Amino acid sequence: MHTIKYVHWHEDDSWFGYLEEYPDYWTQGDTLADLVEHLKDLYLDLSGGHIPGARKVGELVMP
Repeated sequence: MHTIKYVHWHEDDSWFGYLEEYPDYWTQGDTLADLVEHLKDLYLDLSGGHIPGARKVGELVMP
């Protein structure tokens, strides 16, 4: 098991969020728990290569 960071917020009657590693791909839910389930599905789609050309955040290590 590993941890995936996500960003979320509540606006009007919906919860919105995205995976920190894939900030271009947002999803939403009716509750925070619903949003988390959508984020899990989104992660599986993105990490499994089911979304062609998915952009991902990388990290550089500089000397």
